Amino acid sequence: MTKFSLALLLATFALVAPARAGSVEDELVQLQRDWEVVRYQTPAAGRARRFELLAERARQLAEAHPGRAELLSWEGRVVSSWADAQGGLRALLLVRRAKALYEDALRLDARGVDGAAYDGLGALYYRTLPWPLGFADRERARELLEKALALDPAGLEPNYFYGEFLLDSGRAAQAVDYLERAMAAAPRHGHYVADIGRREEARTLLEKARAAR
Repeated sequence: MTKFSLALLLATFALVAPARAGSVEDELVQLQRDWEVVRYQTPAAGRARRFELLAERARQLAEAHPGRAELLSWEGRVVSSWADAQGGLRALLLVRRAKALYEDALRLDARGVDGAAYDGLGALYYRTLPWPLGFADRERARELLEKALALDPAGLEPNYFYGEFLLDSGRAAQAVDYLERAMAAAPRHGHYVADIGRREEARTLLEKARAAR
């Protein structure tokens, strides 16, 4: 076995093996860090399979600790990312699964896990296909994204998602403002990899918005 093959095997095992020690908070932090690595540092060709393994870990963690909104919200994020990487008909089923997870999280926590569930669910509503294949609803997306912004008006994620939504809705001039706020957002503790990746995405969208306004 080559060193590369061994490294890949160990990385895959780390994604699928549930944590056996530490608090639920420690396990969630590790899940978040692994999501960041898959989302922003893993080649696209291998991303769907690794998200699938990570989604199983997220499911096990949520089932082991029922009633925890943050666990359901993060399972929703992992499943939604898996859908993006997967594509095709299977992605339609995964998107519906992610939607149900976010909705369950919101039923448990009216603040939407400090806006994260509102962001995630709102993004699904404007990114998915229209009925009958999907459930696209731009008005519902706007409502959810604005709730996330109200909870964290200077945050990277809510400004990024609202900016993306505005740009996708043909409102480039307004999108510029929110994407600039996303770029200026303070770093999030413990999310170094995700912050770098999200800012790069915001930078790309900001360039498109400025060119289109």
